[in-house]
Amino acid sequence: MTQTVKPPEAPARPGMRTLAWALRTPSVGPLFALILAVVIFSVATDTFLTTENLSLILEQAVVIGTLALGQTLIILTAGIDLSNGSIAVMGTIIAGKLAMDGGAPAALLIAFAACTAVGLLNGALVTSIRLPPFIVTLGMLTVITAATRLYSESRSYPVTSGLLLWLDTGIGSQGFTYGSVLLLLMYGAFWYALTQTAWGRHVYAVGDDREAARLTGIKTRRVMLSVYVIAGLLYGIAAWQALGRIPNADANAYQNANLDSITAVVIGGTSLFGGRGGVVGTLIGTLIVGVLRSGLTQAGIDALYQDLATGVLVIAAVALDQLTRRRARV
Repeated sequence: MTQTVKPPEAPARPGMRTLAWALRTPSVGPLFALILAVVIFSVATDTFLTTENLSLILEQAVVIGTLALGQTLIILTAGIDLSNGSIAVMGTIIAGKLAMDGGAPAALLIAFAACTAVGLLNGALVTSIRLPPFIVTLGMLTVITAATRLYSESRSYPVTSGLLLWLDTGIGSQGFTYGSVLLLLMYGAFWYALTQTAWGRHVYAVGDDREAARLTGIKTRRVMLSVYVIAGLLYGIAAWQALGRIPNADANAYQNANLDSITAVVIGGTSLFGGRGGVVGTLIGTLIVGVLRSGLTQAGIDALYQDLATGVLVIAAVALDQLTRRRARV
């Protein structure tokens, strides 16, 4: 009886290996898009590639970038947070209103505590009652928005405290601020936490398959609750950054911040289905949105085209994620 011997498989071509690696690495595509956008706008305008403009792009991305960082943690667990912008606005109102009576440090700490408490409540509803994150955070968006307007008495509060404005203080002569430095430090810290610690591995495991993670001994409820609590604290930090950017606590500010943060996360390559992506991609996605808006504005393009370009990028990012998942199943 003769045995048929299969010929050895031909080695993959270098180009195919590169493509496969790019598809497995969610941040590669967004990084290429960011570099391409920078090159195009640098050629199209004389003012784009300057230290002042680049530092301005980073500074304008500080608040959304921090909200997107918390959003990334939640989306990695296959959740979503529609309330993050309203939580941050609540933090600005609490800090701004209490600081008018003196005691800015205490006002800021109370704002942090309030934002973290809302994150804890979101997490408790998702993990204990097992409500869908979309429904929980959509309801919380409405509740927090209404409560913030009631608490503010439909007024805005000018901020004069040096502590509340400190994150917008410039460093050196290049226009970078403490807020932008804090943003980069937070992204570095959470990159380490997600890639080098057991907690980070558990976050990915829960997002990839919650039941399988539970069967392997991971305390899935505790992991998910910790994600929502940490996200709430990050929203409080975003409130502090917002007070530095615009020294006025207004309940009507940042109305689209939740959608902007989701946009940054999705463009950065994090899967809406959980378990895939990371904070490096989110930072790149945040910068892509900032570069597009700055470059198109300097090129004299109507603001509507900025929204159009951003929407196309979101659809393309989700389509790429779906393609990658199908290839992984083959």
